[in-house]
Amino acid sequence: MEIVSEVNHENKESPKSETPILDSINSPKDLIKFSTTELEKLCSELRHDLITRVNKVGGHFASSLGVTELTVALHYSFKTPEDKIVWDVGHQAYVHKILTGRREQMTKVRTFGGISGFPKRDESVYDSFGVAHAGTSISAALGMLEANKHTGANHHSVAVIGDGAMTAGMAFEALNHAGHLHKNLIVILNDNEMSIAPNVGALSLAFSQAITGKFSTVARKHFKSLAEKGLIPKPFYRFIDKAEEATQGFLSTPAMLFGSFGFRYLGPVDGHNISQLIDTFERAKEQDGPVLIHVLTTKGKGYAPAEIDPVKYHAITANQLSDEESAIDESGTIKKVPAGISYTKVFGTSLVEICKSNPKVVGITAAMPDGTGLSQLAEQLPGQFYDVGIAEQHAVTFAAGLACEGIRPVCAIYSTFLQRAYDQVLHDVCIQNLPVIFVLDRAGLVGSDGPTHHGVFDLSYLRSLPNMTVMCPSDESELRNMLYTAIDHTSGPIAIRYPRGNIASGVINFSKPFEKIKIGSSQLVEGETSGTVCILSLGHTKTLAIKVRDKLEKEGIKTSIYDPRFVKPLDSKLLEHAAKNFQLLVTTEDHVLMGGFGSAVAEQLADTNSLPQKGLLRIGIPDKFIEHGTQQELYNEIGLSVEGIYNSIKNKL
Repeated sequence: MEIVSEVNHENKESPKSETPILDSINSPKDLIKFSTTELEKLCSELRHDLITRVNKVGGHFASSLGVTELTVALHYSFKTPEDKIVWDVGHQAYVHKILTGRREQMTKVRTFGGISGFPKRDESVYDSFGVAHAGTSISAALGMLEANKHTGANHHSVAVIGDGAMTAGMAFEALNHAGHLHKNLIVILNDNEMSIAPNVGALSLAFSQAITGKFSTVARKHFKSLAEKGLIPKPFYRFIDKAEEATQGFLSTPAMLFGSFGFRYLGPVDGHNISQLIDTFERAKEQDGPVLIHVLTTKGKGYAPAEIDPVKYHAITANQLSDEESAIDESGTIKKVPAGISYTKVFGTSLVEICKSNPKVVGITAAMPDGTGLSQLAEQLPGQFYDVGIAEQHAVTFAAGLACEGIRPVCAIYSTFLQRAYDQVLHDVCIQNLPVIFVLDRAGLVGSDGPTHHGVFDLSYLRSLPNMTVMCPSDESELRNMLYTAIDHTSGPIAIRYPRGNIASGVINFSKPFEKIKIGSSQLVEGETSGTVCILSLGHTKTLAIKVRDKLEKEGIKTSIYDPRFVKPLDSKLLEHAAKNFQLLVTTEDHVLMGGFGSAVAEQLADTNSLPQKGLLRIGIPDKFIEHGTQQELYNEIGLSVEGIYNSIKNKL
C-alpha cells in the first residue's frame, strides 16, 4: 500500500458544509493556525465526521470518540511525523487517521483492499509503529527515543496507552526500563474507566503544574548542573527532588505509583479540555526525564448511547447507528433483531452448565469476558470466574497454579492473544504436565481486524509441545462434547480451538446430555470407507468439504469425508486405512499450512511410508500474512472455499 504523507482532497468551502474547519486541513501542520476556540469546534466536526463515515462501513467507534481532543492536542503540540506518536492497541486511532491524510478512505476502513483499522507503518508516515495487541506502545516509543542517541536525531517520543492496556506486564517492564534510561519519554495514560485511581481533584493537578512549570523546571536543571559540577552536595539536590515527589505523592496515589518507576507525574488532566492538554504537553516537553500524563476521558464522548454503553459501541457494524434509529418502535424501544448463535455463545453456555455441576471448574479470561463468552459465568457463578486483565502470561501461569491444587481451570483466550503466553504454556504448563484447559476463540481467519488478529498459528506451536492434546470441533455439538471431554482429561493440558462466527446449523439443543469423546479418534462424516478422494476436513471446513463432495460425486468421483477432530494425537489407524483405500488424501484447515494439521498428516504418512497413490493435497492458509476483509473474501482469495477446494482437487487428480 502506498504511504500517505499529506491529504490529497480538495478543500471544500461550501457554506452548507458541516465540517468547514476540518475541510480546510491538509495535514496536521495546519492545526497550529487555529485558536483554542476553533480547535474545540474542530473536535465537534471530527466527531460528526467519524460518526458519519464509520457508520457507513463499521469499525472501532467509542474509543476514537473518546480521544478526539487528545488527538488534536497531540498533533498541535508535537511536530509529527518527525515527533513520534505511538498508539497502544490502535482502536483509538481513527481521528488520527482522519487528520493524517486518510479522511476519504475511512469509508473503506477494515474492508478488503481498504485501509487498516489499526496504525500501520506501510500505510502512512504518521503511523510510527504498527499496533493491535495491548501494552506495546511504551516499549516501542522508548526504543524510538533511544535511537536518537545513535542517529543524531532529536525528536520527541510519545506513547498513548489506555488504562486497560496498562495492566499488561510488558507495559510495566517498559516503564521500569524508561526510568532507568532517564530519557524524556512522554507516556500518556488515557484513563476512561477510572481503573487505576480516582480523580484526586484540582489540588493534585495544580501541584503537578507547579512543579513542572518553567521556573521550577529551569531551577531543577540548574541545581542538577551545580550538583554534577560538585558545587553543591548531591544529597541536597536529591533531597529537594524527592521532597517534590513526596508532596505530589501525598496528593495523588498514581504519582506514587509512577514515581517509583522514575516518572514525573502530571495530572489528572481533563482529556476533553484542549487548553489544558496543550499546556500540559508543553510542560512535559521541558522536563528532564520520563513523564507520565494522566488524562481522564469519556469513552464514546459525543455520542450519547456510546457514552452510556461503551462496551456495546466499542466497534459497530455497517449502518448500525442508522438501523438503530429506524428500528425504534412506537414505545420508543429499539427493536432487537435476532442474532445467530455463535461458537462463543455455545462455549459460554456449556461452561456454565458444567460449572454448576462441578464447583472445582473455573473460567479465566484476560480482560475479554464478553468476547470469550465468560460473561455468562461471571453473572451466574462469579465465584468461579476470574478476569486477570490484559495479562495473558499471568492468566496461563495463574491457571497452572490452580491446577496444581486440584482445580480445573478453563483458560479462554483468543488464539492470537495466546501467542503472547507461549513461554508460559510451554514452561509452566506442559513441562509440568498440568491439566489446564485452553479454549482458543477466534481461531482461523477473523476478518476485518487483519493479520494482527488472525488466529492461524496456534496448531503449529501447540502440537509441537510434549504432553499437549489439541482438539478442533466441526460443529456446535462437538464443541460441547470436547469441552466436557477436556475437563474430564486430567492427564495433561488440552486445547480446543474454534472459529469466529455463528454455528452453521443456526440451532442447538443445550438440553442434550454431554458425551465423552475418545482421545485421538476421528469419525466418518459422509461417504464410504474406500474410494477415490478422502477429505480430512478439520473444524468448520467440514461444511465446505460436504459441498465439495457433492460436486465431485456428480462427476462420478467417489469421495468420502472424515472429521479428524484431533490434531494431536492423530488417528493413526485412519491415516493408515486412508492411504491404502483412497487414491488421493486431502486435508483442509483454517490455519497456516506450515506446521499445521496437513503437516502433521504428512509427517505421519512419511514416517509410516504409506502415501496414497496420488499423494497428499494440503489446503489451508499460505505462507504469508493475510490482510483484512470479510472472512468470506479472505477465504475466496486463498482458495479455502468450495470452488477453491474443488479446483485444487480436480487439478491434483
